[in-house]
Amino acid sequence: MNVRILFFAGLREALGTGSESLALPAGIATVGALRDHLAARGEPWTALATTKNLRAAVNQQMLGLDAAVKAGDEVAFFPPVTGG
Repeated sequence: MNVRILFFAGLREALGTGSESLALPAGIATVGALRDHLAARGEPWTALATTKNLRAAVNQQMLGLDAAVKAGDEVAFFPPVTGG
């Protein structure tokens, strides 16, 4: 199952990339499982698991970490941001 993953704001900077396409292993069926799978890569990817109030969207719809992920989905991760 292939998905496209987008990273925004501080995550983008920390990871050194704004996006990637990934073939998910069997068993990765939710946004939370995807986050944990990516965080298991080690530094700097652990930021995905340790960022408080991490938000996620699937196909441009804000959803929780229990949301399903299917082949062809676009999953975006957003850390908390402030503006001024």
